Amino acid sequence: MTSQDIGEQPRTIRSVKIALNIVDILQRRDDAGVTELANELGHSKSTVHSHLRTLEEREMIVREGDGYRLSLRILDMATHVRDQIGNYDVIENEVESLAAETGEIAQFGIEEFGRVSYLCKATGNRSVETASRVGTQQPIHSTSLGKSVLAYLPEEERDAIVEGVDFVRMTPHTITSRADFLEELEAVRERGYALDDEENIEGLRCVAAPVRDGNEVLGAISISGPSSRFTKDRLHGELSDHVQRAANVIELNTKFS
Repeated sequence: MTSQDIGEQPRTIRSVKIALNIVDILQRRDDAGVTELANELGHSKSTVHSHLRTLEEREMIVREGDGYRLSLRILDMATHVRDQIGNYDVIENEVESLAAETGEIAQFGIEEFGRVSYLCKATGNRSVETASRVGTQQPIHSTSLGKSVLAYLPEEERDAIVEGVDFVRMTPHTITSRADFLEELEAVRERGYALDDEENIEGLRCVAAPVRDGNEVLGAISISGPSSRFTKDRLHGELSDHVQRAANVIELNTKFS
């Protein structure tokens, strides 16, 4: 009988956690030395140095002067992961076309670990830059991308994700009630697209449509812009039309597993 069978948490490996935490820090800080890493992680310099030597031997990090940075092998891994998500070229083309057509930020996201992960992003000539970038995550409950994906997942899968959501109030407009959020997802299914009405960032509105094949949901595509330009009429009119058309193009040209 395994630990999962008796309701215990599965065993994790401490050394693997330390190594991955080092990778996370180097991603955030670009580079760091042994002392900086030891202080942030709360481990001895000798422990951190051993992990750095192992990561360097595996060509995951590069030593430069007194510090370390991530190696280009990480980029190769990221490219491989990206290419595993459906037909990436089709997604990228539609995201770029959507940004060019609207002049705003266009993004494609998928659900991972109960959050939205950004797979692709393009900026138009009128876009207001946001903190999101490819590979980063945002809360699933306060983004139009997250709502679009969740709304069309099979009920059992959707409920399992929603059950684990920590409904953090990102702005005064964020939905923080599970019951209210489930009602919002029902509204998304009825109209075919989702809105972020300044729920993740004040002053920014987004509209997104899911990319799906029956009960299978690949992800969602969105456009974002300042609330002064993204009026309610535009959100429910031309802007929602834009994302739904883009989603349809991806669906027609993507081979679902």
